[in-house]
Amino acid sequence: MASLLALSAPASAQTVTFPMRDGARPDTTTGVPHVQIGVLPVPELSEEMLRQVAEFPGVVLGATRVSLPGAVGFQLTRDVPIAQPQAIVGGREFAHLHPDGSLHAALHPETALAAIDAGWAVAHPWADQRPGWEGFVMIYTPLDEAELDVVLRLVRSSYTFVSGQSLPEKQR
Repeated sequence: MASLLALSAPASAQTVTFPMRDGARPDTTTGVPHVQIGVLPVPELSEEMLRQVAEFPGVVLGATRVSLPGAVGFQLTRDVPIAQPQAIVGGREFAHLHPDGSLHAALHPETALAAIDAGWAVAHPWADQRPGWEGFVMIYTPLDEAELDVVLRLVRSSYTFVSGQSLPEKQR
């Protein structure tokens, strides 16, 4: 993991730095539903992710509005502004966690490209369907705590991109 990617994005995004992901990229379906193939979640990591996301200001966890049954939507409350409404697929949901531990999230397009290039994500099949969805990605299931840290940074990046509100970098 010696190689680091640093991305300086326009004001509507933030600087994201993360390591290259080790290992092969998981296979995913090419249509909708867009899911990983043959990857099992680590329940403790999914629980920790949900615990941390629930601490974001103005976020409520609940049934997704746009994904498969069993997925947990990360919904912005009405008091949180939406700076990038075109990036949201439905309701006020900026991301959601699938039962397999992967996520779909709306990222700044440059951040999405950097995450894809570093092996952390793949473009959603709908990413080219309408303006604003260019940064819509699947973030792969974290398999250990180091991967969870990177995935959580990407989820925080999604929150910041969609809401325009910065979150402090959190150390676990």
